[in-house]
Amino acid sequence: MALNGAIVDLDGTVYRGGTLLDGASEGIDRLRSAGLSLLFFSNNPTRDGDTYVDHLANFGIDARPGEACSAGDVTTSYLRDNHADDSVLFVGADGLREQLTAADVTLTTRPDDVDVLLGSWTPSFGYEDMNAALQAVDEDTTFLGTDPDRTFPRENGGLEPGSGAIVNSLAATVGQDPDAILGKPSEPALQMALDRLGVTASECLVVGDRLGTDLAMGARAEMTTVLVLTGVTDRDDVSKSDIQPDYVVDSLGDIDEVLATVDG
Repeated sequence: MALNGAIVDLDGTVYRGGTLLDGASEGIDRLRSAGLSLLFFSNNPTRDGDTYVDHLANFGIDARPGEACSAGDVTTSYLRDNHADDSVLFVGADGLREQLTAADVTLTTRPDDVDVLLGSWTPSFGYEDMNAALQAVDEDTTFLGTDPDRTFPRENGGLEPGSGAIVNSLAATVGQDPDAILGKPSEPALQMALDRLGVTASECLVVGDRLGTDLAMGARAEMTTVLVLTGVTDRDDVSKSDIQPDYVVDSLGDIDEVLATVDG
């Protein structure tokens, strides 16, 4: 079946920190010229899709309204659909807090009022967050994480702790695993992506730098999967992984190699 849509990861694929990656803009233009609908999808929950469109425009990337979403969008939608009347103890950054508040999600810091514990990335995570979670969580509390990314790439090399590190810390503190971790590669994330694109999974290409999120989501849904080596994964990681991409390219700028094969 011909490809009609592409899900494109952001950090580590299009840019790294505040730096646009070489070839990224050209790769995006090539996907457009091939007639694919685009969805930029970040597992960073601190911005929503509209903000990511603006962020991409600041890099000079041709990103259009409605063409981006994030783990923040998935999390907000999930809470609105499944926990509309619940009170949420939120451990995370102000950017996601603003999204939750705008969606009328009820946030609380009162332990007796907590129905849901939501863990996410925040640079201020510490002992008080763990203690608040420990006091609030019992067997009736739903425990959610925004995304599983344990690390994210620094602009000049190396890694920093991501949401997954914080969610895992909270899990160890409260003594239970999350009931759901949202963002890629979760089912809610997959459905949001396909709904935004308006294509079936078999018509979709997914491009990203993480085997356990971007590529895992695509492989599970039988999409065409493309790993780029500009982020957190190298060829040695691929050789050791159960998740095997359909294509491995040095960067998004090499997407022509994939399109030529698929088109052929």
